[in-house]
Amino acid sequence: MLQAKIFIRLKPNVLDPQGKAVSNSLHQLGYVKVVETRVSKYIEISFDDDNEQAVEEQVHLRRPACQSKHRKLHLYHRKDGDGLT
Repeated sequence: MLQAKIFIRLKPNVLDPQGKAVSNSLHQLGYVKVVETRVSKYIEISFDDDNEQAVEEQVHLRRPACQSKHRKLHLYHRKDGDGLT
């Protein structure tokens, strides 16, 4: 069994309204030295397959133009009893 861990973020030149809202909230809480925050996505997908190449092909999706080319994919072998139901 494999688990894919995917981290996706916006390109630096794309506006991030969620990140701006987080920055504003931090400033209101007294974190005045915060310059910028960016909101990203982290996704974990578990597969009932041990073939890394097949899983990587399934996970490899087209990247929208606004997403960073620095999208990262990591595959991990899952062990029995580590949280799957």
